[in-house]
Amino acid sequence: MSRQVHPIEVESYRILRSRIDLSHLPEYSRAVTERVIHASADLDYASDLVIDDESAAAAAAALAAGAPVVTDVAMVAAGITARETVCRIADPIAERLARGAGITRSAAAVRLAYSEVGPGAVWVVGCAPTALEEIIARKIEPALVIGLPVGFVGAAESKAALRASGLPQISNISEKGGSAVAAAALNALLYGPTPVAEEAAEEEPAEARAHV
Repeated sequence: MSRQVHPIEVESYRILRSRIDLSHLPEYSRAVTERVIHASADLDYASDLVIDDESAAAAAAALAAGAPVVTDVAMVAAGITARETVCRIADPIAERLARGAGITRSAAAVRLAYSEVGPGAVWVVGCAPTALEEIIARKIEPALVIGLPVGFVGAAESKAALRASGLPQISNISEKGGSAVAAAALNALLYGPTPVAEEAAEEEPAEARAHV
């Protein structure tokens, strides 16, 4: 998608690329990795993320064609400003389903969202390992699963299970993650590769650059 790149983002990418060179990565792997590092200021993601570039490219095409985006929590949805998302974590039906089935509300929200969107959606998990576990267990047929939940209980294990599931996915190895980085990974697929800082800066009016 086409968008105007803000001067602060241009400068952030210039600094990022001065500290780490990711030009060896395939197109979408680089886009996702850079945007996650841009969102987190954490260079460790360069070696922590696990991305299949073909799956990421296919998901980007699916998004461009209108594939639904489902998030596990509202904080992930809040970080995705270019698209409407489906998030059922606060739905009273999810709460009742969770109580009746003896599962977490996050897992119940996955079931509820899947009944709405069906196969072919992009699922973005940044908070709840149980949501990721439910996506795997329900044998959902996604365009992609972005599995980046954070925490010391179940997060790394759920991401390892995602990688072992054979589902098209973006994940990371460690316990780190969170709503901001999950949203950033999705945004990278929506926005596509970010122009190099010098090119992006040339697109900005001189008055805007003067205030960076």
